Amino acid sequence: MDTKEYISSGIIESYILGHASPEEAGILECVMKNNAEVKAAFEEAQKTLENLATAQAVTPPNDLKSKIWNKIQQEQPVEQISSAVSTAIPESKEDRENLIPENVQRNTGWKTYAIAASVLFLISVAGNLFWMNTQTSHQKEMAKLVAEKQSQDEAMQKMNQKLDMFSNPDMQMVMLKGVEKHQDAKAMVFWDKKTKEVYLNAEKLPKAPTGMQYQLWAIEDGKPVSAGMYTEDKDSRIVLANILKAQAFAITLEKEGGSKVPTMENMYVMGEV
Repeated sequence: MDTKEYISSGIIESYILGHASPEEAGILECVMKNNAEVKAAFEEAQKTLENLATAQAVTPPNDLKSKIWNKIQQEQPVEQISSAVSTAIPESKEDRENLIPENVQRNTGWKTYAIAASVLFLISVAGNLFWMNTQTSHQKEMAKLVAEKQSQDEAMQKMNQKLDMFSNPDMQMVMLKGVEKHQDAKAMVFWDKKTKEVYLNAEKLPKAPTGMQYQLWAIEDGKPVSAGMYTEDKDSRIVLANILKAQAFAITLEKEGGSKVPTMENMYVMGEV
């Protein structure tokens, strides 16, 4: 097995992910000490995995605890208002009569009860409205948390799928680097050596403008062959094409639906197999 075959065998990725046997690990470590090309491939794969882990990192919301605490505190004023109103209303009939002049007690007694009943009714209505608003707010908050949890689960599932690809010994990885006009762009082609299926991870490419789409090309015997159209839902998990042989891969930005030939001035990344 020559150096390129050894690098593409998947042993480097297995070693980094901790799946290599002690014998395989020992051999790889020995080879890296004596072969600069293998060592460089190891460092490149290690950097790629670190970038992938960083890009896919998911953290839970930090303000969840404070949001729940604020909701509890917001309920305090209602209790204080209820307490203040009950204190303001005299507890006994005798106390209420002492507050009203004797010459108007008979004419205004019924009004006092009516006002007190109205106040209690308004407090009850306000309390119910506050409770309903609080419930609606809680429901919105719960819906937001459920959506965040689903997003985290999807990101974790996507991460696991990529790790499975990295650890698959039949999967050859081809790093595509940005061309002169797009030096910050990157992408990774996963090429199954057994099934010849091609997958693409293009998260490091800029978002395609409306009406445009990224197209993957395989360079076979010096000629570009379409290897499928990229969309975010296909990233790293849906086969774009079956490619029997290729010396390189490249990605161009084309009109939505693709092109029969690549638009060279719109090339973003390219990498040799």
